[in-house]
Amino acid sequence: MRPSSTLTVALTAAATLALTATAASTTAGAATHGASARPAHCQEKALRLSAAPGGKHNVARIAVTNRGGRTCVVDRIPTITFRGLDGSAQPVPPATSGSYVLSPGERGYAAVRTAERGTTRGHVVRSLSVAADPAHYGVTFGAATVGMDRGIRVWEPVTTLWHTSRGAADRALARATH
Repeated sequence: MRPSSTLTVALTAAATLALTATAASTTAGAATHGASARPAHCQEKALRLSAAPGGKHNVARIAVTNRGGRTCVVDRIPTITFRGLDGSAQPVPPATSGSYVLSPGERGYAAVRTAERGTTRGHVVRSLSVAADPAHYGVTFGAATVGMDRGIRVWEPVTTLWHTSRGAADRALARATH
């Protein structure tokens, strides 16, 4: 009986080890599969940023386009900074960072108000920079590009989150700044 119980113990240990290895392998595969199902952060070189006049004084429209071949994410709050000034435009409505998914070829739109109409407070700068994600360097646009030939007046600047259309971004800015 002794050899049989030793054999039983050895077989039990081997079976336990095999089951544990199979479970670990299955779990690792599921974790890998789950991670690949979630889009990665967009590489800055896969994005195209643009800026244009917003149709109203001290408002600019910005857009981000995913030029890559894969769906990816940027931060849902565009990072808008102004040359020579500390800080960035604050999101309206107030929000925290999160993901905004862009499929290949898809665009996201935001609207930026740099100062209240008619205000004389603040600073006048010659450019603003836009990044689709705070980890990116972004692109700098001159005042003329955003329709502010005399300079960009900055006083309590705000930006919308990314939206699926230019009109939705304009409406979000209008609602938040009335």
